[in-house]
Amino acid sequence: MIHHISIAAKSPRRVASVLAEIWRGKVMPVPSRPGSFVALPLDAVGTMIEVHPLGTELVPGCDDSDGMQFRKTPHPSSYSATRVTVSVTLGEATIFAIAHREGWRAIRSSRSGYYDVIELWLENHILIEVVSAESAQRYLDFMNPWALNEVLDGYSAA
Repeated sequence: MIHHISIAAKSPRRVASVLAEIWRGKVMPVPSRPGSFVALPLDAVGTMIEVHPLGTELVPGCDDSDGMQFRKTPHPSSYSATRVTVSVTLGEATIFAIAHREGWRAIRSSRSGYYDVIELWLENHILIEVVSAESAQRYLDFMNPWALNEVLDGYSAA
């Protein structure tokens, strides 16, 4: 289970607010990081997506007693390898309407025929794969351990 992921965005408040909206949750500022916000679905497992200003980097501490450090890079790319898949209770039409309202790309996409997601491109550069209410059961059916083992057995035999 992934409880927390951090991403960087041009407009952290806006991105966190949209994430909270599709989760039917809440958004709040990160008290220790001015300009950063967190989207919370308010679920029982503490899920959250933290959204920092574009250019924020997480780097290791200086020694074994220092935790992660934040730093700002002056020339960040707006793209990254970060993506996350989230389930929501909203229907696809509502998700597409929110994307349209924000001016962000959103398309329905098949994942090798196993299940479908909506590729929601936050600010048109951060990929969030949204599993809508209509697609949730197919996703869960594929991702259960028994179904995955069948797929994985096929790979190990090849």
